[in-house]
Amino acid sequence: MFSAAIFDMDGLLIDSERPIMAAWMAAARTLDVELSHAQYLQVVGLATAESEIILSGLLGGQAAFRHALEHVRQALALERSDGTPLFPIKPGAAEFLGALRARGTRCAVASSSTSGQIQSCLGSLGVLHHFEAFAGGDEVPRAKPDPALYLLAASRLGVDPTQCIAFEDSENGAKAALAAGLRVVIVPDLKHPPAAIVEQAFHVLESLHDANAHLPRWFPGEMVRP
Repeated sequence: MFSAAIFDMDGLLIDSERPIMAAWMAAARTLDVELSHAQYLQVVGLATAESEIILSGLLGGQAAFRHALEHVRQALALERSDGTPLFPIKPGAAEFLGALRARGTRCAVASSSTSGQIQSCLGSLGVLHHFEAFAGGDEVPRAKPDPALYLLAASRLGVDPTQCIAFEDSENGAKAALAAGLRVVIVPDLKHPPAAIVEQAFHVLESLHDANAHLPRWFPGEMVRP
């Protein structure tokens, strides 16, 4: 039915949202600010510039934001020093990517992270080889929900967007994929997309573990690789 799969990365393929949220909450405490889970969820799925505006307001201004940002960067850098991946792969992701590869389904990544971050993260987790193309937030003029990232990823695969399924966890990501003409499978992470977006989704999954059951119908390619 479809010939390609295009994946978001943060919160979908890798469990990055939770460590980043924890780092921001800890950084806020150095300013004597209690940043709540609900407050932080306001920035999940937003572009960097939008997130900065909201966090600056929550933390007490631009100077406070810059102070917290430095603490976040230091905290995340320290986590890398023990040799383990900073952001672990999400449950079911490696198995699903392997199953797609075995069927000959072409895969790409369309992420607001930079192209360098995409390849570094996925390389450290041993799944980079499953992807033929990448589209990073540093390569397009506008972030999600603009469709540019998905259009770029589909173009680099050489596949019509209408022949692709996008796998997304966020509202803005789903909006971007829909605007580009892709079908969208939503796998919610920290923040469940609103009902209006869910209604437009091709399917909603609890995790990528559940995606394997749909492979024969969504990607009916022949088994070509072990």
